[in-house]
Amino acid sequence: MSKKIFSGVQPTGNLHLGNYLGAIKNFVELNNQKENECIFCVVDLHAITTKQDPKELKKNIRETAATFIACGIDPKKSIIFNQSMVSAHSECAWILSCVSRIGWLNRMTQFKEKAGKDKEKASIGLYSYPVLMAADILLYDATHVPVGDDQKQHLELCRDIAQKFNNDFNASEFLRVPEPLIQKGFSRIMSLKDGMKKMSKSDPSDLSRINLTDDKDQILNKIKKAKTDPMPMPSDKENLLERPEAKNLLEIYSCLVNQKLENSINKFDGKNFSDFKENLSEILIEKISPISKEIKKLLDNPKYLDDILLEGSNKADEIASKKIKEIKKLVGF
Repeated sequence: MSKKIFSGVQPTGNLHLGNYLGAIKNFVELNNQKENECIFCVVDLHAITTKQDPKELKKNIRETAATFIACGIDPKKSIIFNQSMVSAHSECAWILSCVSRIGWLNRMTQFKEKAGKDKEKASIGLYSYPVLMAADILLYDATHVPVGDDQKQHLELCRDIAQKFNNDFNASEFLRVPEPLIQKGFSRIMSLKDGMKKMSKSDPSDLSRINLTDDKDQILNKIKKAKTDPMPMPSDKENLLERPEAKNLLEIYSCLVNQKLENSINKFDGKNFSDFKENLSEILIEKISPISKEIKKLLDNPKYLDDILLEGSNKADEIASKKIKEIKKLVGF
């Protein structure tokens, strides 16, 4: 059965191993399935919910597009575009914000996490961006949306908004209610310095993450310095309950070689951490170094990236402009 898939990535620079294993690797697999129609968006409107340096933002938009392509997403098969070039996203977000309810947004846990203790100083955009996310998806009649644990709540909100809009305007099934695509057997990638914290580009220590632009020497150094514990390699999953760093490194290895955690544990049972880290470094270099080289090569040709984004934005605009016209007509504009 064919799927129409929509997903987006924020252009905030320093995309890392967590982004690759948690999202982009899955995008590539979806892109490679002939029956799928895929739309991948560089969500630059979402990026400005927190203050951005305009020059850095432009650079990061190109770098995100370059990362998509370097990882294996074919712009001839899938649409790659940046959100701000398609005005229907902003128009649709306003209309849907008039359908959405404050109670729904008040339940969004990510706003509480991102706004921190001083919510009064957070932007309205940071509070209401889940409505923009819903507009992103609903404009394209997406049937499926790849989501991680931290985005399930946003997709539920999107589904609620679609259903309420359809009911409010007596337009049954006009806005397609999308289904989640959840990666099976995937574990969240944690920091190399702290197995209890998610791997993040905002972490001040570059040693906490493998960036997709890291070269061979940087990868070797980061895995060598990655936090472990004084105990030997685990012999079963029970051994990992109180060992977050060992668990994280074994899960990274398992994701990279596409095997169950139990199989990785069995492979390294009885060996020391230095042997395991050597194996992990080798597989990381094999997977990440070609991506890193290709990203750098693509960034040396900004016109090529701009042309891909322009072409993708024109294709996206063709779809979204038709949908927003129908939405406006239903609303009474």
